[in-house]
Amino acid sequence: MKKAKRVLKQKTKAMVESRHMLRGITIASFLESTIVPIPLEAVLIPLMQAKRDKLWHIALMATVGCIIGALFGYALGYFLFDAIGSALIDLFGTEAQFERVEQKMASQGFWFVLTLGIVPIPFQIAMLAAGATKYSLALFLLATIIARSIRYFGLALAVKLLGNQAEQFIRRYRTKAMVGITVLCAGLWLVLS
Repeated sequence: MKKAKRVLKQKTKAMVESRHMLRGITIASFLESTIVPIPLEAVLIPLMQAKRDKLWHIALMATVGCIIGALFGYALGYFLFDAIGSALIDLFGTEAQFERVEQKMASQGFWFVLTLGIVPIPFQIAMLAAGATKYSLALFLLATIIARSIRYFGLALAVKLLGNQAEQFIRRYRTKAMVGITVLCAGLWLVLS
């Protein structure tokens, strides 16, 4: 674990100093939302702290990368689910989990995507399910844009307000914040349904 942290810190430092930093964030966000179910925050927070002058650009590029990844995942579910769905389900969950996700998509699609886009749960299941169930692409994109903007611009705001204390603050209150946001989304869903 210590070796992985050291490697991550070295990679983050190299990225901070790279002229391709924003492009790298976009690619990392795309990969995180499609094939690497590891939260991008481990790289984003230190990067945002080191490059405060590019704070909002970093959040924007992370959001853009995720949206491109979400479109890719949706397309996989939409066009290729019959051919490769079983392998994808095995990669990101179980058949029973996917069936529950399909039911959620049918009954609460927008709010389900919105919630999964905010919380640190692999977003791949929601993308594949939205495509496989032929859920409205426009609503899927809207929920994805809102959710990932909340997530990444929220990190940028935390770094802007808390500076170098942001990482400790987020680590300490992450679970409570995710529960609060999920409850808020659920409340909005109940009110607006």
